[in-house]
Amino acid sequence: MIDWFSDHAWVTWVGIAVLLAVAELLSLDLVLLMFAVGALGAAVVAGLGGPLWLAIAVFAVVVVALLTLVRPPLVEKLHAGPTLQVGHQSLVGSTAVVLEPVGSFDGRVRLGGELWSARTDDAAQIGEGAQAYVVAIDGATAVVSATLPVKES
Repeated sequence: MIDWFSDHAWVTWVGIAVLLAVAELLSLDLVLLMFAVGALGAAVVAGLGGPLWLAIAVFAVVVVALLTLVRPPLVEKLHAGPTLQVGHQSLVGSTAVVLEPVGSFDGRVRLGGELWSARTDDAAQIGEGAQAYVVAIDGATAVVSATLPVKES
């Protein structure tokens, strides 16, 4: 049995890579996947007739390189969260039509085809029929401004 493994080292490395990849599906931490890719690198060395020590060295170098250079940005990208605004927060930045004068405490606007209670973000008054710009959503109230807010970059 050991003779078979030494005669078919590349198959052994590919088998290890497959086992690590399957184990990665259970953990979803992207560590075992890096080890699986390292095992594939060692399989290439073994397949080309390289000695065992070289296959192990390639395995170690590939794993360390992937764990330090590839995995951190990949995990950061995966855990960054959604970039698409959903729900009422997607209304921020849109234009509303004032139906009842909006002050710092009350008012009504038509926003996205719906009626919303509204208030201004400062002491300004926005008259009926004017356009207002949504700067925030506070519960069921649209916080609006008479001027287009400047986006910070």
